[in-house]
Amino acid sequence: MKPYLEGHYTPVPDETTATALTVRGTLPPELRGRYLRNGHNPKPGVTPSHWFKGSGMVHGLRLVNGRAEWYRNRWVRTPALDGDASNDLKASVAGTHVIEHAGRILALQEANLPYELTPELDTVGAFDFHGRLTTAMTAHPKEDPVTGELHFYGYSPFPPHLTYYVASPAGEINRVEVVDGAGPSLMHDFGLTENYVVWLDLPVVFDPAEQSGIPYRWSDGYPPRIGVMPRVGAPEVTWFEVEPGALLHVANAYEDVRGRVVVEGPRYDRAAWETSWKWWTGAPGHGPEPLTGAISHRWTLDPASGVAREATLDGLTTEFPTINEDRLGRATRFGYAVAFPGGGHEGYSIVKYDHVSGSRQLAPMGGRRMPGEAVFVPAGSGEDEGYLLTIVSDLARDASELLVLDATDLRRGPVAVVELPRRVPSGIHGSWVADADHR
Repeated sequence: MKPYLEGHYTPVPDETTATALTVRGTLPPELRGRYLRNGHNPKPGVTPSHWFKGSGMVHGLRLVNGRAEWYRNRWVRTPALDGDASNDLKASVAGTHVIEHAGRILALQEANLPYELTPELDTVGAFDFHGRLTTAMTAHPKEDPVTGELHFYGYSPFPPHLTYYVASPAGEINRVEVVDGAGPSLMHDFGLTENYVVWLDLPVVFDPAEQSGIPYRWSDGYPPRIGVMPRVGAPEVTWFEVEPGALLHVANAYEDVRGRVVVEGPRYDRAAWETSWKWWTGAPGHGPEPLTGAISHRWTLDPASGVAREATLDGLTTEFPTINEDRLGRATRFGYAVAFPGGGHEGYSIVKYDHVSGSRQLAPMGGRRMPGEAVFVPAGSGEDEGYLLTIVSDLARDASELLVLDATDLRRGPVAVVELPRRVPSGIHGSWVADADHR
């Protein structure tokens, strides 16, 4: 059995709908909308060659007026769900992320087109921004909280390696640029600041000899770089040489008071990357517990001097970093992540970082409980005034819950717990879609 089909990641065999869910505690009145979370859930009898190749399934909860009105889970119905492994941009597993922009809910997977869903999670179909999107689309677009624009890109192992897009708040692509100078690296995420786009050209690169179904592999011979490109004007990139390392997820990028570009996120060294990759590919000898060796890191890039500086921020093993996205691209004091066993920590937790004081708070799960990515929902003017939503997989009870945590103090325990009708497999990324944000 592949490790990504066992334990917390055991797929569910069907789709279901439940209403009037049991709530312990009190759901905050600010929570009016849908919490959506995507992840890989192959059909019964299907064993994908890589964790990332499993068919996408979106789980959703509707919260309003202190009630959990419904839970439902739906496969994203794409050609890949029925076994089409062609290179058609529509043959997506659509299992990495789910976002909302301009009233459309989009399920994302970076090698293909996005798939539009209804608010009830039924599949509408592939969405190419009215013909303007002609490449794959990243699973990690960034919506600027000030302009409302959606910034994203498509990357490819073949030239052109990188194409940059900007969509208006109304969802119309109004900028398409080929970015010269990028290489055939695994660009899973990127950074966006007030004035710059940040590209990650790091040493996990295209290698057709890789047999796992995802043709990328660590290369010691590939020079690692981070690129800084102005958001306005020609797409001219200043590249900074950095130490070898991989970064799947950018926690945030911003400009400091000296005009330097700061990038933060969980960084893998070669050993951590290769160990994690073996789990993701289902290599023999790896159990059902997920593996990650990434630790919180900061790169400070000075466009004036061309110098890059790096620093490790914390020793915990973490992944799936999040922030208050109302502050995306601006300096942030607080960040959140899932803490995995390692770095002197046992079990799984949600961790909150205070980058000013250097302190951290942990919300341990206990027992055989594993939380997923913690999505921040604002509920005030302060940066950490809001709630963290995370689905927890509990193997001991073969059950799952949605936890609502007070982001100002994780030590308080959950403000509310929504009991789900089934165990939800641990997944990837999700979003909060407030009632005002969809049709």
